[in-house]
Amino acid sequence: MSHEKCLKNVKIPCSCIAPSLVRVPVAHCFGPPGLYKRKFCAVCRKSLESPAFRCEVCELHVHTDCILFACSDCRQCHQDGHLDHDTYHHHWREGNLSSSARCEFCKKTCGSSEVLSGMRCEWCGILAHAACCVIVPPECTFGRLRNMILPPSCVQLFSRNFSKLHCFRISENLQTESDEDDDVDGSTQGSTKDIQISTDSSKQTLKIFDGNDAVKRNQFRLISVPRIAKNEEVVEAALRAYYINDDQQEYELQTFTQQVLLSDDVINRNDAAEDSNLGSVFRESVPEAWIIRAKPKDEEVIRIYPAWLKVGMAYVSLRVNKDSTVQTVIKEVLPLLGRQTECLQDFKLVEVLMGSKQVQRMVLDNQELILNRLKDIRKTSIRQMNQTRFYIVENSKSIVQVNLFVGGLPPQLSPEEYTNILKEELAIKTNVVSVSHVYQAQGAVVLQISCFSEAERIYMLVKDTVVNDKPLNAVVIPAVMASKIPQNCCPLLVFVNPKSGGLKGRDLLYSFRKLLNPHQVFELTNGGPLPGFHTFSKVPSFRVLVCGGDGTVGWVLGALEEIRHKLVCSEPSVAILPLGTGNDLGRVLRWGAGYSGEDPYSILVSVDEADDVLMDRWTILLDAEEPAEGAENGIAEPEPPKIVQMNNYCGLGIDAELSLDFHHAREEEPGKFNSRFHNKGVYVKVGLQKISHTRNLHKDIKLQVDQHEVELPSIEGLIFINIPSWGSGADLWGSESDNRFEKPRIDDGLLEVVGVTGVVHMGQVQGGFRSGIRIAQGSYFRVTLLKPIPVQVDGEPWIQAPGQIIISAAGPKVHMLKKSKQKQKKTGSLKEMKVDSTSVSEGGRKGETCVHAYGRYHPGPVKPSADKS
Repeated sequence: MSHEKCLKNVKIPCSCIAPSLVRVPVAHCFGPPGLYKRKFCAVCRKSLESPAFRCEVCELHVHTDCILFACSDCRQCHQDGHLDHDTYHHHWREGNLSSSARCEFCKKTCGSSEVLSGMRCEWCGILAHAACCVIVPPECTFGRLRNMILPPSCVQLFSRNFSKLHCFRISENLQTESDEDDDVDGSTQGSTKDIQISTDSSKQTLKIFDGNDAVKRNQFRLISVPRIAKNEEVVEAALRAYYINDDQQEYELQTFTQQVLLSDDVINRNDAAEDSNLGSVFRESVPEAWIIRAKPKDEEVIRIYPAWLKVGMAYVSLRVNKDSTVQTVIKEVLPLLGRQTECLQDFKLVEVLMGSKQVQRMVLDNQELILNRLKDIRKTSIRQMNQTRFYIVENSKSIVQVNLFVGGLPPQLSPEEYTNILKEELAIKTNVVSVSHVYQAQGAVVLQISCFSEAERIYMLVKDTVVNDKPLNAVVIPAVMASKIPQNCCPLLVFVNPKSGGLKGRDLLYSFRKLLNPHQVFELTNGGPLPGFHTFSKVPSFRVLVCGGDGTVGWVLGALEEIRHKLVCSEPSVAILPLGTGNDLGRVLRWGAGYSGEDPYSILVSVDEADDVLMDRWTILLDAEEPAEGAENGIAEPEPPKIVQMNNYCGLGIDAELSLDFHHAREEEPGKFNSRFHNKGVYVKVGLQKISHTRNLHKDIKLQVDQHEVELPSIEGLIFINIPSWGSGADLWGSESDNRFEKPRIDDGLLEVVGVTGVVHMGQVQGGFRSGIRIAQGSYFRVTLLKPIPVQVDGEPWIQAPGQIIISAAGPKVHMLKKSKQKQKKTGSLKEMKVDSTSVSEGGRKGETCVHAYGRYHPGPVKPSADKS
């Protein structure tokens, strides 16, 4: 609705013509329905008060019963062999901006919390009014984060048979919930959102189906019309309900009866018995049902789109009659496109259905009559006709190549043995499936599949396959064309543990997929870090961001160490977004004590400006010389030697015992451990239970540092520390100078050995009142355990049997990213401008408008000189 004087400013296309303006059809990736406050539906433009869907890749929000009318205008994040563009345009999405969002050009407010208002490019984040965005040059440079974004033109993924959730590796449980809700809410229940059955005696409510497909699925729209309405008025209301702006004279209504269904060879599997009695008899309690049909035509005008255009969107209009076949259409279209000299056999006509969840392509037979095809589409669904296009495509031998990462296999086997296992368990067809990469240490392979149906079959089968009592997992991974990556581009590989930090990881996954290319964001619960490192294995230069606790960081660093020799960029720098309870490594590298809802955009800017530092990593060899006392199941064999990697610290005695008790408590009731506050409360509780322990650990272990025996004082816990933060930020070594030892650094090749006398001492250290007992400093340690003792490495505890523990430096130092101090000063100097910025959750990007305030869009980093001015 608009004032007459404001009509000239209405630039937004109506939902009924939105499909015709799509440049490249790309389906959306809908997660499960949820409640989204202060958001608006992109189709009907009304507030989302009930559960609704949102796209996991772009900022589209839509009601459950509007989802069918959302056109496939999602971000194009990869090349799929169809309509591939090298030049990327701004991808505008309307509305759902914060009320403080400002237009880049006129500097006036363009956001609103009352209605859909304002436009935002979903690649670079630039904000504008609908009337102002038309003057923006169409090419998008990806904004401030352009050096971190993996360019879509460099990513290739053939995904015909896979849902978008599979393509972007989004958890499988999301798809199940989404499908279940869609079947219910998308049909009868959600359709009553706008129009309730009228109690006004002068009005009647009608069910309107738009074709055979809607009848099968029992998906209808409700319209309310006067009882004495003319037929034309009812048709007009029915077309409006389905967002169709064609001439109403071209349509008619058929009564919904069993006879109509039988003649159309359709079975209504839901309400056939009830609705078959309706006919034209009005009943007070049950709405009358009608099907809207298109009248047959002798000729009409169709649009043909050339698929080879790399830039822009264009079509030619062509009049067809009842004798026009696909071949005659191709023959008539080629001269209009300047290709008249070329052979007809080199081209084909492709019908494209641009559904919101899936873009379906079908090559039409050369002898098929076009009018008959149009009639069939309209008979199936009037709505689908509005979302259908015809493309003329050059015939080329398309090479199908689907890359499938399969993990969970037995480790340390040969490629032939892995192939044999896959033949036995999955019955793979070796003529279309080959093993392209083998990761023996991790028990994983990458399959290269040249057949869509075989790729889908294997993917679905893997989920239900168990080998050696271990379930397999499969991940669809894209191919990154490293040669196409710009020279100054250093993409960011993001790993997120959605279970860390009170489930904040789930929100971060969503935000990072929006800010970056979703193909560079990996969920660690879906195959671990290996699929991400394999995807980036050919990228010449990249950085890593790990979102999780210290255990998650250790997991990723361990995987990087194992796969380093297979990466072109063998030493990527690693940044941390701390989501865990302790987050000691995050504290040392200035990333903070824990994530508490900061703007994800500003986090990415901080990563881009972070400093590269080196950090030692340590290898711990645990060799039990005799079986542990009270071994389970009566096992009398000594435990086999095992090797673990250490980044932060290793504790023996009381420190590890508290960790073990906490670990057991979390395993018993995992649902309660979803906040740092509760986690630390449990630590205090288990600590108080150990407060009366006697100090006799020094009698149960022997310590050797750099080949020298070290006498231990009377202690209850022995801790080896690599970083100056322990137990959620405590300084265990202390800051006092000591001539016996060097000042600790994270890259000095030395570990510090500290003792604690018990729980009270540990509490005093964490309160900052005392430090630990300094025992030694060195680079090679041998600890002899005389009895079973609790041990923990980076927060992972267990009971270690008597034997030897050897700690030594592990290979090359790892490159870490330390948050820059300059960034913190810069943020403060721009404080007064932050009122214009918008958070990612509200649809904008913080910091972008700070730069805009200088009067010109500058996609690069803010320079210090601009700061001073």
